Amino acid sequence: MQRKNALSALALAASLFCLSVPAQAGDKVWISLGDGAFAELQKLQPGARATASVAVSEAQLRRGDIAGLATPSAALKAEKLHLVQLDEDLLPALSSALHENQHRCGGYMHHASERDGRRALDLHSASRSNARILTERSTLATRPSYVIDQQTVVNPMLSQMQASNIVQTISDLSNNYSNRYYQTSGGVNASDWLKNKWLTMANGRTDITVEQFTHSGWKQKSVIATIKGTDNGSEIVVLGGHLDSINQSGTSETTRAPGADDDASGVASLTEIYRTLLANNYKPRRTIKFMAYAAEEVGLRGSAEIANSFSAAGANVVGVMQLDMTNYKGSASDIYIFTDYTDSAQNTFVTNLIKTYLPTLAVGTDRCGYACSDHASWNAKGYATTMPFESSMSGDNKNIHTAYDTLANSDSTGAHSLKFARMGLAYAVELGSDGPTTTPTDKTETFSGSLSTGQTKSYGPFKVKGGGSFKLSTTGTGDIDIYGKLGAVPTTSSYGCKSDGSTATESCTINVTTNSDGYVLVKGYTAGSYTLTVTYRPQ
Repeated sequence: MQRKNALSALALAASLFCLSVPAQAGDKVWISLGDGAFAELQKLQPGARATASVAVSEAQLRRGDIAGLATPSAALKAEKLHLVQLDEDLLPALSSALHENQHRCGGYMHHASERDGRRALDLHSASRSNARILTERSTLATRPSYVIDQQTVVNPMLSQMQASNIVQTISDLSNNYSNRYYQTSGGVNASDWLKNKWLTMANGRTDITVEQFTHSGWKQKSVIATIKGTDNGSEIVVLGGHLDSINQSGTSETTRAPGADDDASGVASLTEIYRTLLANNYKPRRTIKFMAYAAEEVGLRGSAEIANSFSAAGANVVGVMQLDMTNYKGSASDIYIFTDYTDSAQNTFVTNLIKTYLPTLAVGTDRCGYACSDHASWNAKGYATTMPFESSMSGDNKNIHTAYDTLANSDSTGAHSLKFARMGLAYAVELGSDGPTTTPTDKTETFSGSLSTGQTKSYGPFKVKGGGSFKLSTTGTGDIDIYGKLGAVPTTSSYGCKSDGSTATESCTINVTTNSDGYVLVKGYTAGSYTLTVTYRPQ
């Protein structure tokens, strides 16, 4: 992740001097950045000019807002995004300035070409209508149903997840390498280690592959573990975090940049999600990919190359979740959802996941600005993204990008990261188990009986799948009333639906949003016989 404090000339000079692999003089790169980052660039390079600039409206920035949750208290201002070509050897100083002065990870996005950069700006332009943007995005990926109905799968797994496993992975990544910078041997070796760890965990499962994504411009490779979907494998769910670390004063082979929170914690949370799914032999319908990105700290470069390749191939990525820093509770709420440069529908879905599976956690919202982490790479390609964060931006971990970003300076128990791992597992299973195949078939059961005046009889539980309905009807003689309820046997005063006309012909329906147990009560208002029909979508 990325940061903002005035950086002295000495610190800037040190950041340039300490580069382990400086670019060749004159190498030019394209980056896009927001107003704040552009102002930092102009301090470093007076006279820096943008090749293109676009305004981003308040409406555009609010596309990630969540219904029912208060928007961040800070004033939301329209901003401009700028496309700039500059010397590559200026990027470390720009990164340092952003880290120090704006408390931001990233803050700018690297582009392979001017054309790619212009397209990224165009996607966010205020001059484009929301309808046009949504139409273009709809051609890229399937929009999930966002129905939450996998409780019988998710809940047992949540109780199996262990903070101690997260702590071990954070310790391995932060202690076994001086740093994980994208151009050092530590960065290379950390990638190799994680690939081997994830591959060993797969234990020979033929539906799982673990591979490294090789990047052309630097040494560190990204790592991707794939669980192939069983019957809807062309639709892809992505959970990611970044593997690299950085020291804002410059990062050489021996510079300490443990990056325990930023972002060993995110990778560790992903690893615990992956471990738990495998321990339960979970086989998703959709394909699930776990990604540990290289080179996030220098312009989101690893995730940008991967997102570009997926977009170019027409990949149907139905959702992306980024876990960048999960182990420092610096603010009142447990999980903060960033609402700028993300997707409102998916943000609402993730919020509902937390309410359903982790109801004791407090959820807040905030904004992190343009290109604050790898979700921005996917967002720039039109995919639905969500960025849950460990704190508000004002309460962020001040030790990141220094030698003091250690496990001891975040949560040494891993308890805060465990919240994110559990949320991420619910996200993976709910989206991974979703998707169109054959239309689900409703089940119909019939029961017959007779009742004396005032007598009642109950039926259930019926295991009803979310997304359908629970339909009840009776025919017969006399005057028979019916009552239906989810979660408990109904009474004549507590029910989800009822039908109590003056005959035995009655019907009522309950819409079911999540997997539930359905119950029925029949009552003889006068003596009679009945045939009860119960229709529902079985779990």
